Amino acid sequence: MMRFLIIVAVLSLACRVVFGRWPWQYLRARSTRAQAVFNARKLLSVPANANKAEILAAHKRLVAMVHPDRGGTNAQVHEASAARDLLLDELPDEGPTQ
Repeated sequence: MMRFLIIVAVLSLACRVVFGRWPWQYLRARSTRAQAVFNARKLLSVPANANKAEILAAHKRLVAMVHPDRGGTNAQVHEASAARDLLLDELPDEGPTQ
């Protein structure tokens, strides 16, 4: 048992030295905002580096599938729109437009 504790301690220290974080810090949950952004990307099926045009196109495709006239619900349309708005809000500013 003592050997196991020593091995765990050495591995923890090695992780801290090599990666700059303790092993249990990798187990901590992501922030609520980061989790919401992850879920929005998953819902719209866009990569992390998606630009505005890709986000809007993915939103348009999803809304076309979940629209109430096609058997979807208003809640699904609102969820898709909220995901679009969140991802567009996360995009870096493009600077002043002329």
